[in-house]
Amino acid sequence: ISGYSLVVQARDSGTPPLSSSVTVNVDISDVNDNSPVFTPANYTAVIQENKPVGTSILQLVVTDKDSFHNGPPFTFTILTGNEEEEFTLDPHGVLRSAVIFKHMVSTEYVLCVQAKDSGKPQQVSHTYVQVRVIEESIHKPTAIPLEIFIVTMEDDFPGGVIGKIHATDQDVYDVLTYTLKSEQKSLFQVNSHDGKIIALGGLDNGKYVLNVSVSDGRFQVPIDVVVHVEQLLQEMLQNTVTIRFENVSPEDFVGLHMHGFRRTLRNAVLSQKQDSLHVISIQPVAGSSQLDMLFAVQMHSGGFYKPAYLIQKLTNAQRHLENVIRISAILEKNCSGLDCQEQHCEQSLSIDSHSLMTYSTARISFVCPRFYRNVRCMC
Repeated sequence: ISGYSLVVQARDSGTPPLSSSVTVNVDISDVNDNSPVFTPANYTAVIQENKPVGTSILQLVVTDKDSFHNGPPFTFTILTGNEEEEFTLDPHGVLRSAVIFKHMVSTEYVLCVQAKDSGKPQQVSHTYVQVRVIEESIHKPTAIPLEIFIVTMEDDFPGGVIGKIHATDQDVYDVLTYTLKSEQKSLFQVNSHDGKIIALGGLDNGKYVLNVSVSDGRFQVPIDVVVHVEQLLQEMLQNTVTIRFENVSPEDFVGLHMHGFRRTLRNAVLSQKQDSLHVISIQPVAGSSQLDMLFAVQMHSGGFYKPAYLIQKLTNAQRHLENVIRISAILEKNCSGLDCQEQHCEQSLSIDSHSLMTYSTARISFVCPRFYRNVRCMC
């Protein structure tokens, strides 16, 4: 407890008794009676041979239960194990290499490190750091090519995470870093630590080939990343059909079924090869294991096929489509749950272009806007 606040009252013996009160603040001064504490108590670290001078090996973590003026900043000193000055320790507790290590010269170092607090008198603690020198990388990183499909409403793309690069390395201690060619950074960014790809706002319609690479510090490997951006037209939303799938997650559909189903769907509904199939969005059905896929078909002449025509085509080809994935329903006028005479209802579809859903797998990522379906009876 760092302090107390007391209210003291004095009362006399007169009739009537009179009194007054005063507040007494008692501050408890801290005494430097706690030593710094290393977490963990001792450390183990590795460094690959041939790493450049100044390579970060380890970050020491120290805490102190005393008040701030008796705790940090801490003074770090290597007491033993650094007689040849192979290591340096900066004021922030970062242990770095001071030489280029060779695995054949020495495979292990044990350092005794001291931390001293800022109190008076100062308190000290010690920890031991075991540093192993391992052989440099012998394996190149491997990465899976990534294809990203972005569906956006005209020029209203807000930006966000659109996928993640999956890379591995057979060298156990390799740390992978990801980089993007500088001239592409005005449209995209890549997180250097985890490989997440971020698209900035305002992407135009078209195809983008990103110049991304992954490095383990010795080897640098290029990664094929292709981004397709498709901008929706308002007319598409008035001519959509929904296919509802049974027992499939969005990620499984994107990673396992989307390419094959699109190909089969094109063969089923396109009247001419020049017609275009547009997958507008995929979205889980709330409270179920079902998945809705929203699509429209554009004629070569520029207009769109009417939903009734597409549904007829789908119904005739449903058995063939289900060779790829099980279909629960084909929806145009979603009157489910409405007591409409002869099932007459009006459906309106709205797109929230600022609420993006990203379904990312190792090879394919699909980014689309959230949609809302409103239905009312037209009895």
